[in-house]
Amino acid sequence: MSAIGYVYLVGAGPWDPGLLTVRGRELLQRADVVVQDYLVNPELVVGLRAIVEIIRVGDPGSRLEQAEINALLVDRASRGKVVVRLKGGDPFVFGRGGEEALALAQAGVPFEVVPGVTAAIACASYAGIPVTHRGHGATVAFCTGHEAGEKDGGAVDWAALARIHTVVFYMGARNLGRIALRLIEAGRDRETPVALVRWATRPDQQTRISTLGACADADLETQVEPPAIAIVGDVVNLRETIGWYEQRLLHGLRVVVTRSAAQQGPLSERLKELGAEVLQVPTVAFVPPKDWAAVDQALASVSTYDWVIFTSANGVDATFDRLRQLGRDPRAFGSARIGCVGPVTARRLDERGMVADCVPETFIAEGLADCLNGALKHEGVKGRRYLILRAEVARDTLPDTLRALGGHVDVVPVYTTVAVPPEVGLSGRLKAADFDVVTFTASSTVRHFAEWFTAEELAFVQSRVQAVCIGPVTAATAAELGFVVAATAEIYTVPGLVDALVSIRRA
Repeated sequence: MSAIGYVYLVGAGPWDPGLLTVRGRELLQRADVVVQDYLVNPELVVGLRAIVEIIRVGDPGSRLEQAEINALLVDRASRGKVVVRLKGGDPFVFGRGGEEALALAQAGVPFEVVPGVTAAIACASYAGIPVTHRGHGATVAFCTGHEAGEKDGGAVDWAALARIHTVVFYMGARNLGRIALRLIEAGRDRETPVALVRWATRPDQQTRISTLGACADADLETQVEPPAIAIVGDVVNLRETIGWYEQRLLHGLRVVVTRSAAQQGPLSERLKELGAEVLQVPTVAFVPPKDWAAVDQALASVSTYDWVIFTSANGVDATFDRLRQLGRDPRAFGSARIGCVGPVTARRLDERGMVADCVPETFIAEGLADCLNGALKHEGVKGRRYLILRAEVARDTLPDTLRALGGHVDVVPVYTTVAVPPEVGLSGRLKAADFDVVTFTASSTVRHFAEWFTAEELAFVQSRVQAVCIGPVTAATAAELGFVVAATAEIYTVPGLVDALVSIRRA
């Protein structure tokens, strides 16, 4: 037998990946094997080392028995592997972590238990219900809904449970009627409020408020499907005032973000903060030009131009990265002035150590042309030299305008936009139009997104899904290709795009 490995029983929390502990995240980066509960957010295992073996257990229809999971952990550890057993909630709170720890101890396998945010606490917090509150609840109990729902009541002391201010039942949706009846029979008031929280911490979280009496009299199984947590107690009434999660502006809205993988972050994170469910499906990627000769030649003489113009942050990055590869720095620009299409591009330029001389109020090529023309009225455009560093495929509005005014313009592509296919597993969801809104941040994202579908599939998606665009040029492309444009950002930036999404939600 090879050297014994190590097993970490890690609590992942209920769903929100932000609730994983720092220790848990650190261990995932070291793992050779991850044995993952099916209710754990799959985002937690994205980006792990390529050699990591990921084993999902507990999936409906292919569920391993607990003894088989125990044997799996022992087997992988016996091969010298570092194993992370990634469990929903906390391993030792109705998570069978104790059973797994016993099996590991009996097999002589070393292990560590990493606590997680247990579902009862997370569900209550995200529903706006403090499980304890001065004047409302000084005692709290956690109980399994399965055992409590048995006809004989299982091993539950109902009389004792009825006296506790707040009681949380795990997986209590299917047995809630029987649980409510038992509590009432044990002396709990029929008007005691009950909250049933489904898919807690997810963008589609739902909370239903009732009373013990109503639960005992009605079958709620058809109204709230598992998985759900039931919270019983006067603290439930506080939700009306401090409920926050489901009140967020975009709660439950399913949004496709089509930006490149490198640019997904700011938009996706802001949408998530506002409650949206974000499907990250990059339609484009940015690659270097096939031949650097034209770029290198332009950069060799960049100081001879009157103006150097950037039409995107990507252009700034590509230019300065190449400049660095050539062993040069921003001093190469000499006295050339810099124009940027908008504040995002100007901010990226600032990060590279330079300040833009011209940033238009309208963040499109036409706006930049007007800005340059206005800035040069005292000296004239005619006879001036302009270097435009941009994508290989782009509109010619800016160079055509400057040439019409008598300027000498060189257009040099510093990167190329290429299409990328949707990730495996997302195609079906996209073709089923299992989302509400698709965001477009450039005409290229519209075109490449549309290319993923057959004509029939695209027509179906467009009949059910709205488009929100970052600016009028992108909106025009979307409309031309048959999308219903629900909103266009008034300010052509990511924050402006988010504001446009909020506006249609409020409408």
